[in-house]
Amino acid sequence: IVSFSGMDAETLDVGDQKPFIHIEVCVKSSSTAALSDIRTHVLALLKRHSVVFGTYRWTEFDEEFLQKHVDSVVLADLGLIVMHSFQPLDLEKCSLSIHIFTLNEDGPSMLTLEEEEELSAASHWLLPAAEFSGIWESLVYEGDVKTKLLDYVTTTIFFSDKNVDSNLISWNRVVLLHGPPGTGKTSLCKALAVVFRGSSVFMGCLIQGCSNLKPYFTKSGKLVTKMFQKIQQLIDDKDALVFVLIDEVESLTAARKACQAGTEPSDAIRVVNSVLTQLDQIKRHSNVVILTTSNVTEKIDLAFVDRADIKQYIGPPSVQGIYSIYLSCLEELMKCQVIYPREQLFTIFELETMGFAESEVSEHSLYLRNIAVKSKGLSGRSLRKLPFLAHALFVKTMTVTLAQFLEAMDRAVDTQKEEKVKESAYF
Repeated sequence: IVSFSGMDAETLDVGDQKPFIHIEVCVKSSSTAALSDIRTHVLALLKRHSVVFGTYRWTEFDEEFLQKHVDSVVLADLGLIVMHSFQPLDLEKCSLSIHIFTLNEDGPSMLTLEEEEELSAASHWLLPAAEFSGIWESLVYEGDVKTKLLDYVTTTIFFSDKNVDSNLISWNRVVLLHGPPGTGKTSLCKALAVVFRGSSVFMGCLIQGCSNLKPYFTKSGKLVTKMFQKIQQLIDDKDALVFVLIDEVESLTAARKACQAGTEPSDAIRVVNSVLTQLDQIKRHSNVVILTTSNVTEKIDLAFVDRADIKQYIGPPSVQGIYSIYLSCLEELMKCQVIYPREQLFTIFELETMGFAESEVSEHSLYLRNIAVKSKGLSGRSLRKLPFLAHALFVKTMTVTLAQFLEAMDRAVDTQKEEKVKESAYF
């Protein structure tokens, strides 16, 4: 379960020109500064650095007030805007929306359904949670997947705030992300809930599958009802925005055809019926969004699939995506001086602009692109682990140069590919 609380998001529109840019300001938990003062100093920062190229994050500041009160200032989701214009962005010619918040550092609490047996059904966070910070920026997908989902949530809340009659214009508040394992579907849902730029107070839920209900199959329909009753208690607070994430939704909505064929327990029919009934009930509330994921879409009941407003396939990353993932990993290792000294690496956009021309300054970047090409087919989860495996298996020193680490990554990709072939043959 994901709950947002203590997030004071203030919006300031500057001018009336487009594009519309979101500025995320993370305030230190120890800060006692007024939001208006923070906003004023952030605007002054943006005025001093008004020309930007792509998504940008400040964590170090050139004035004492920001150093004391602010952890970071992020210009969010500028990548597509800049790529489409092929020009740096002048913030003085944009409409700015400033969101000021403090991260909640409390861990998750557990929601239980059976007090006597302590059956845990869900984890519950107050958001924006510190442990989810940075996930949104780390996820790399083709096209505008992240923007599309964020716009969906924004429109859902906007229509609700405007009291649009859902009998005339129908939307179910349900998103289904499907695709192979390891592509970041669950992480994307968590990140979406955290970065949503809307109301000033947030609450939400994260339900990690329901495989834990299998020992209780004879009464699992009742347990599903109890689980949604717990969610209903959160939804009843109309000042809160509730995100419900049902991970591996196929475990709740196993196809009724499979039940009739005898390949699934008959009680699964009652579970499916209970889920569909509960979803139809909670979608009537204006302050709830339901996010679901699945690795095996063909096992989901068609009645549930039909309820999803957006059915988004999340596949393995492209070569460009792989390069961007590796680049962020290497930048982090250089920042932490695991790779030393720091050397320049170009973004994939910069390499394309250069026509992938070979030179002394582009040598490392082109080698990294070759590694990305070789890595095609590996999951996002495997790609994020690969720099760690490269260091663990092939680096024998405390610090390593960029050239040496790229060689280690190259060898680690070969190892991962060999393991993947062996796994395919075994399974």
